Amino acid sequence: MTNTTTNEAVEQLLTRSHALGADPRFTNYAGGNTSAKGTAADPVTGEDVELLWVKGSGGDLGTLEEKGLAVLRLDRVRALRDVYPGVEREDEMVAAFDYCLHGKGGAAPSIDTAMHALVDAAHVDHLHPDAGIAIATAADGEKLTETIFEGKVVWVPWRRPGFQLGLDIAAIKEANPQAVGTILGGHGITAWGATSAEAEANSRWIIETATAYIEANSVPDPFGPVLDGYAALPQAERRAKAAALAPVIRGIASQDKPQVGHYTDSEAVLDFLARAEHPRLAALGTSCPDHFLRTKVKPLVVDLPATASVEETTARLAELHEEYRADYQAYYDRHATPESPAIRGADPLIVLVPGVGMFSFGKDKQTARVAGEFYVNAINVMRGAEGISSYSPIEESEKFRIEYWALEEAKLARMPKPKPLATRIALVTGAASGIGKAIATRLAAEGACVVVADLDLAKAQAAATEIAGSRGADVAVGVAADVSDAAAVAAAVEEAVLAFGGLDLVVNNAGLSISKPLMETTEKDWDLQHDVMAKGSFLVSQATAKVLIAQGLGGDIVYISSKNSVFAGPNNIAYSAVKADQAHQVRLLAAELGEHGVKVNGINPDGVVRGSGIFAGGWGAQRAKTYGIPEEELGKFYAQRTLLKREVLPEHVANAVFVLTGGELSHTTGLHVPVDAGVAAAFLR
Repeated sequence: MTNTTTNEAVEQLLTRSHALGADPRFTNYAGGNTSAKGTAADPVTGEDVELLWVKGSGGDLGTLEEKGLAVLRLDRVRALRDVYPGVEREDEMVAAFDYCLHGKGGAAPSIDTAMHALVDAAHVDHLHPDAGIAIATAADGEKLTETIFEGKVVWVPWRRPGFQLGLDIAAIKEANPQAVGTILGGHGITAWGATSAEAEANSRWIIETATAYIEANSVPDPFGPVLDGYAALPQAERRAKAAALAPVIRGIASQDKPQVGHYTDSEAVLDFLARAEHPRLAALGTSCPDHFLRTKVKPLVVDLPATASVEETTARLAELHEEYRADYQAYYDRHATPESPAIRGADPLIVLVPGVGMFSFGKDKQTARVAGEFYVNAINVMRGAEGISSYSPIEESEKFRIEYWALEEAKLARMPKPKPLATRIALVTGAASGIGKAIATRLAAEGACVVVADLDLAKAQAAATEIAGSRGADVAVGVAADVSDAAAVAAAVEEAVLAFGGLDLVVNNAGLSISKPLMETTEKDWDLQHDVMAKGSFLVSQATAKVLIAQGLGGDIVYISSKNSVFAGPNNIAYSAVKADQAHQVRLLAAELGEHGVKVNGINPDGVVRGSGIFAGGWGAQRAKTYGIPEEELGKFYAQRTLLKREVLPEHVANAVFVLTGGELSHTTGLHVPVDAGVAAAFLR
């Protein structure tokens, strides 16, 4: 075994992990694990001890950091062999890993720790490459392994990950000194090496050799011929149908608990759904534990051609959903024992629509996106296995043992408590600056996925990038939206539902103002303000309410109105009139949409000067002139006329939006909340 210093071992391990994790052919997000063995000084005795650094539970190879490694003393892990109580009690060994840890900090050891510790090699990789799993799930995988690798890679029959699997692989390596790795039946691959470079080279060789064999020996059409009427729809038609179906499908996936969605129309998905064998293969379900833990054991597949109408597909989805739930309940009942965790929900996480694509779901956008990526991996696995043999995943009972594993349940229980707006999808108009941007920022901070809509696409995208930070499009996206144009509103809503699966929270914030007395207000002034705010709010509410109703999950619509909706001030006829229009839309829609569980409320801000796009665009100068003060003193002026003598900022309006939508006011609709620091003349009566 190679002795290296801590820094060298960790550096080599992280470099190798990043290289392997960056290539989707080698592994998938958060899939697989890598390790390195070396020496470091014991902090108590100062003597060198042998250590294992291994990717901890839940980490991702491509972005692995040192804090994501579990660090264990090898002598203590190896000593566990002497107290191992047997395969029936192997789960107890996971808790024992905690007593083998070295030092403070680091990640929790994963279930695969034994594999890395017990295999007699300085560097070990365990990966889930599509080509490797294709061999692992082929009906004659053991024979194929011998044919393809000629003894350098050894077949390991399916065994659930754990201490016994680590013992099995260690024994295989010892008995096969020529071997550089294994194919784990139904699961993936494991490779090793005396150095980090050798381990990585062996991993790559196994994957590339399997890939080359499949490509050279696969039958021409592993998924069979194209079914009449099932080919992919043209892109524009496909996306329009996807947008129409997305809210319905999200409602189906969210019957037990709300989910965020992701839409995929990649060539791999569309081709799979166009082929004759896709119903049979989809029904067999996925095999690799990393796959079905994120996708459920099998998807819901619409059994209609691409040419079916939205109405026909919607009706069929309702029937298929009932069948899916009954089937999943039966699956649970077949295998559950008195000790099994309670059923976690019977809704699908993957919904496949021929000609349209795949809708995947999860507790947040990243989870939904990754679930879709894993099902694409599963499609690639099925293609490879069918091309050279036949696809034969692990038994259903084994899938259940992993899906409802006590260790998996404990892992879920350790997850942090979700934020108040987790799973909620928000659309905020006029959100590239000012009040709208503050609202979008607050909603994202509270766990929502946010669609930043603005007249200026570049500014909307820049604001979304700033709001999301390193989390990117999993948190916020920017879209163009001229709210006075029905077609533009429809396009923005379509982008929103395709980005996140649907909508829950809509904020009508887009606005502008022109402050003039009656005699100076032109017809153009009047029409512009009414088009953007009165008509714009109507169009946005109409388009988004259609989504909210189709989902059946309730929702919130919030209007950013104004103190001027109830206060009669001078030189402000057009703006104040249109704000009164918006205020009454709140009441009207609250009355109309209540039966669908949709709450409609309003906020009446006043004097929001700092950070306001309206004030920066000339409104501030106009109002300052009206009040006879310098423009730079307008914020202070507004504050002094309030009861609280406090200046109102965009963030204060955002606070009110969160209060109305965060769950505490679940029985409040038709309300207008003043955010004006107290303007007695605008008190609601």
